[in-house]
Amino acid sequence: MNTYAYGRVSTKDQNLQRQLAAFDEYGIKKSHVFADKKSGKDFERKEYNRLLKKLRSGDLLVIKSIDRLGRSYDLIIEEWNRITNSIGADILVLDMPLLDTRTKSHTLVGKFISDIVLQVLSFVAENERENIKQRQAEGIRIARQKGVRFGRPSFIYSDDFLSVADDYIEKRITSKTAMRLLGLKQNNFYFHIHKIKREKLDRSAF
Repeated sequence: MNTYAYGRVSTKDQNLQRQLAAFDEYGIKKSHVFADKKSGKDFERKEYNRLLKKLRSGDLLVIKSIDRLGRSYDLIIEEWNRITNSIGADILVLDMPLLDTRTKSHTLVGKFISDIVLQVLSFVAENERENIKQRQAEGIRIARQKGVRFGRPSFIYSDDFLSVADDYIEKRITSKTAMRLLGLKQNNFYFHIHKIKREKLDRSAF
């Protein structure tokens, strides 16, 4: 029987150290530790799939917490069953010792408790993510009501920029000359010319 560990953080900026330290304390060999820096929205993860190829019946997979396996309630349950039933390996969640499938071989009650805890924690993990998204959306809505603007800041045209643009619009210079003077590439140049024309039309409407 081999013991493996899997760790995950959602972005490259987040730190895996706490999870790796927990695996080391548990006594798992570094060569048996797999970790991804990727979202848990699905299981298309390089290191996770490498791990699955090594897992055999009777092996033990250790994870720090249930949400490190995945972030979707349905996906967590499905993957848990795949590992424990299809592959035949066991899973231990360090932050929740009740989630230790090795208890299933001892008593039916142990398996029953493990299954209930898994489903509750998976639901809580997904529900918390939904609450976070809702709070973020609410924060953005309130900020917009207060006049906060999101996205790319508005481009402020200098007098020189407007002069060159006007020369092009009035056909006094070519587009090539205007792009060279403004230091713009073709796509950006026509974007700004279109915007300036539109602003002129808006002003002339008053």
